Amino acid sequence: MKKNKNVLSENYLEKIPQRPEGLDWSADDAGIVTLQVHNTGFVNRLAQKLFKKPPISYIHLDAIGSFVWPLLDGEKNILELGQLVEERFGDEAQPLYERLAKYFQILDSYHFIRWAQM
Repeated sequence: MKKNKNVLSENYLEKIPQRPEGLDWSADDAGIVTLQVHNTGFVNRLAQKLFKKPPISYIHLDAIGSFVWPLLDGEKNILELGQLVEERFGDEAQPLYERLAKYFQILDSYHFIRWAQM
């Protein structure tokens, strides 16, 4: 039996993303969000000493990601967030839900979000 990998299932669009506690972030004057990820743990400490890796990584989100990030309050689902993005960015955000799905997949893969219980 083949698994369905369609990330745009109605169930996926109903998922509620939220920012995890302890992930620092800031927004500049233009509204661009920067996530501040503390590189902790043995492997990261080793990389910091041997390869001069920084103790904190700064991840800069694009305009749409920066617009969405502060809205991740654990109450709005992806469908609702998409409606807000469409109101703000219009055609610039197209293909809207495909972009949002990929955005949330990436954030989830790096543990930059968690999913609220529905």
